[in-house]
Amino acid sequence: MFTGLVQGLGTVAAVEPTGEGVRLAIATPLGRELAPGDSIAVNGVCLTAVDPTNGTFAADVMNETLRRSSLAEAGPGAEVNLELALRADARLGGHIMQGHVDGVGTIAEIAQDGFSRVVKVSVEPELLRYVVEKGSIAIDGVSLTVSAVDDDSLSVSLIPETLERTILGRAEVGKPVNLEVDVLAKYVEKLVGAHR
Repeated sequence: MFTGLVQGLGTVAAVEPTGEGVRLAIATPLGRELAPGDSIAVNGVCLTAVDPTNGTFAADVMNETLRRSSLAEAGPGAEVNLELALRADARLGGHIMQGHVDGVGTIAEIAQDGFSRVVKVSVEPELLRYVVEKGSIAIDGVSLTVSAVDDDSLSVSLIPETLERTILGRAEVGKPVNLEVDVLAKYVEKLVGAHR
């Protein structure tokens, strides 16, 4: 389980094809906090740490995950958002996230609005039905509040802290981003549907 509060950035050092997908090697100071088998969110995707050291860790990414996320775009040199799994004694500062990406959106527009930056993301209709204004959404593993929703997109406003501490500060129009909708919305839909 994660909160969407990015704890650090990593850089993809290598991508090694395996028969079942790829193994990513990621350089990050967070490597020293990992033990083999620990969960870590990489751009919002829950992965398992392999061979962590003081400055790196590796993670195996299955073909299914590559198809359902934007990690296929993460080549050597790419920066990624990182978050260690939530500890039971930690604060829940963002929102509850599983690290199970629901789909990939595309950054459609970026506009400065005072000190914040408004980012509009194109989203498939089957995901957009779970998104509400002022609700939570995870974009590349970052917990954000939805500022607007229309027929085929959602918008979020990024404060300077988010722009500085996450890869969203360097995002450009056309970039694919991982999306995880609020899991509570999916459970509510399931429960309501069961009682019809």
